[in-house]
Amino acid sequence: MATNSDTILKPADKPDTPAKLREDLAVPGEVATAPLDGVLVIDMTQVQSGPTCTQMLAWFGAEVIKIEKLTGDQTRGELRDIPGEDSLYFLQLNSNKKSLTLNLKTENGKKIMADLIKSADIFVENLHPGAIEELGFGWEDVHKMNPRVIMGSIKGFNPHSRFENLKCFETVAQSTGGNATVTGWNEGDYNVPTMAGASTGDANSGMHLLTGLMAALFQREKTGKGCYVYQSMQNAAMNLCRTKLHDQILLDKTGVLPEYPTYPDGKTGDTVPRQENSEGGGEISWIYKCKGWETDPNAYACVIVQWDEAGFEKFCHAIGFEDWLTDPKFSTSTERFNHKKEIRAAIEKFTMTKDKYEVAQILGDAGVPCGPVLSWKEIENDQELKDAKMIVEVDEGGKRGTYLTLGCPTFFSNYSPDITRAPKLGENNVEILTRLGYSSSEIDQLKTDNVIA
Repeated sequence: MATNSDTILKPADKPDTPAKLREDLAVPGEVATAPLDGVLVIDMTQVQSGPTCTQMLAWFGAEVIKIEKLTGDQTRGELRDIPGEDSLYFLQLNSNKKSLTLNLKTENGKKIMADLIKSADIFVENLHPGAIEELGFGWEDVHKMNPRVIMGSIKGFNPHSRFENLKCFETVAQSTGGNATVTGWNEGDYNVPTMAGASTGDANSGMHLLTGLMAALFQREKTGKGCYVYQSMQNAAMNLCRTKLHDQILLDKTGVLPEYPTYPDGKTGDTVPRQENSEGGGEISWIYKCKGWETDPNAYACVIVQWDEAGFEKFCHAIGFEDWLTDPKFSTSTERFNHKKEIRAAIEKFTMTKDKYEVAQILGDAGVPCGPVLSWKEIENDQELKDAKMIVEVDEGGKRGTYLTLGCPTFFSNYSPDITRAPKLGENNVEILTRLGYSSSEIDQLKTDNVIA
């Protein structure tokens, strides 16, 4: 079938099409301003959830001082690809920050930390439950030090939860947040609770905390006082699955969920089933094989048949199934759900004759929701994403040299952050301590006393 465009949606086929750059959003003559310019953030987070939040704060223009133990954030040494160099895991979560090493088990270390908090706007931590209080920097302590400071914490679970003292990692958050039970397949050997590849526990928790901190900054403009923002990983994981509670309530009342793959032939049970490749909403959605699937594990496209009549009509015209418009089996959304296996089989027969970009072009031109399944190899080499500064090259120096990382996912009409390298361990010790009034000899003594690295 012919398309409305002369080109297929492959980046290599579009050399003359300018990419949509962040700068295209800019208002002519408007002065570029970092949204959080002048905001000081003390970052006492580690691994992924907290650093995700504080990296966004840095990208938004805040000065972020990362407090590290003398041996550094544990991810500096995890999953290393170059011996002796900081791992990509660390580098991709800590760009645009400064690093200060502090031994908070010493009195001088505690004093430096307190001095930083007294001048800060935001203090963020994600230590295990009770640890920050033991160090003397719990919310009550911090609020006394600086009534204007906003404190943010990421923990696994809510205060007083029966799970409160469990050590929470990514997969634990997905398990307790309702993600794992709705992910995967409903039959066969892989009918087990399954983890999502996306970081719905860690990175998602950091983004949720970021939202709370932004709201708290706005609140402080009105009240003059900071507040405590507490984010549990379980809550964040649940919030990404909030429509599943809706589905559970419907299941409790009606006993069926027509949009799920278990309907109408399988058994749903008394809880929301696994979603497989469906959207789980009011549409018939699936991932379909495309030309080349036999050798390419990602030669697939996502196609959605909307539940409404206008959407269904667009779909039928797009792939030449006009006879379905008068077929009683497909006359209503209910009937379409009853025959969705037949619909899916017909769609895959269509998609297997075309590559995934052709499928996206044809259906996209017709107004049908769709998209190619992009592997991370394809994303890594996507020139359009590079032009948009979503895939960014950073020069780390040393043995590593340059590497690719993700840029700021949010675009502003009057600001575009430059993504800079992550700091070396303790790189900013002298700069920060000098700002606090320490002399060169006093800084040397702090090194001798094992207060800083």
